[in-house]
Amino acid sequence: MKLLRKIRMQLIASGKVKSYMVYALGEIVLIVIGISIAWKINEWNDIRKNNISEQKIYSNLNEELHTNFGILNGLIDEYPQTITYLENTLNYVGQNPETLSEGAKDTIVNLANKKVNLLDGVINSIVNTNKFEFMENDNLKDLIITFPNKITEFKEQEAKIKMIVENKLKPVLESHVSLLDKFSPSTSKFTQLQTSRNRSDYGALLASRIYQNGLVDRLMQTKIQLDNAKRLRSKTKLLIKSLEDELD
Repeated sequence: MKLLRKIRMQLIASGKVKSYMVYALGEIVLIVIGISIAWKINEWNDIRKNNISEQKIYSNLNEELHTNFGILNGLIDEYPQTITYLENTLNYVGQNPETLSEGAKDTIVNLANKKVNLLDGVINSIVNTNKFEFMENDNLKDLIITFPNKITEFKEQEAKIKMIVENKLKPVLESHVSLLDKFSPSTSKFTQLQTSRNRSDYGALLASRIYQNGLVDRLMQTKIQLDNAKRLRSKTKLLIKSLEDELD
């Protein structure tokens, strides 16, 4: 810079206006070139940082989707078993309670409802923040935008099944079946339970409209959820494939 300033001063002192103008123009060109190079370097750095951020987002989302895919595979195996259990339970309706085996009674009182925890933290973070600006694949963006709604639908259906179990089946079952039937006291201090306890009434339970309706409702909602799980697994698989194409 000192050299350029010295040359500029010498040209001014010599009175060579034309030479000074040429020099001044050249100096402006050099400045513009310098600014352009600096701007390009900054642009390259921004692109590099964005690529790093994009790859990190894809990697985290890919991990979340693979976890959900495994969960959905397990559910698609388990839901048919639950459907069979519910159908078997309905077959006991109208049957003489005196003929019920212990296995049948165990089936009737079984309200097991597995808690499902599909992950959606990463994908919701992408949709609800500015992380989309790091993504260049428009098709992948479209898949990501619609995916949270699919998970929400699945969770809402799961909550509906839980409500049937907790608010319909469990109360009516507890009002007719005594857990003491499954309790075998090993000490003398519990002997009074054998004579004073309330006996289970499986006949009244199986004849209860609330219980019957609850079983049918749970059966129908579980079949719906099985279809939901299959569709969500298909969407998850498609999104995983699109992400892996980006990561390659």
